[in-house]
Amino acid sequence: MFTTAEGEPLRANYLTGRFRRLVAVCGQPPIRLYDLRHGAVTLALTAHTDLKVVETMLEHASIGLTTDTYVSALPEVAHEAAQETAG
Repeated sequence: MFTTAEGEPLRANYLTGRFRRLVAVCGQPPIRLYDLRHGAVTLALTAHTDLKVVETMLEHASIGLTTDTYVSALPEVAHEAAQETAG
């Protein structure tokens, strides 16, 4: 949660607009603020972070949701896991 200097929560549309402007100023392609969450999870899984840790980070209700959402989208992670297991 992001807050003002007084501790009040910031409005979501303010954060979205501010983020879009920052991305544009940096010359980056458009990306949604929420997409940063997916990017962080992808980096964590690629770094072999334990799925239970990722589930906790995301505050998912179950590890099944985490695996269904992310692991199937990262075949290279599954391939590396299979190779390590075979080794």
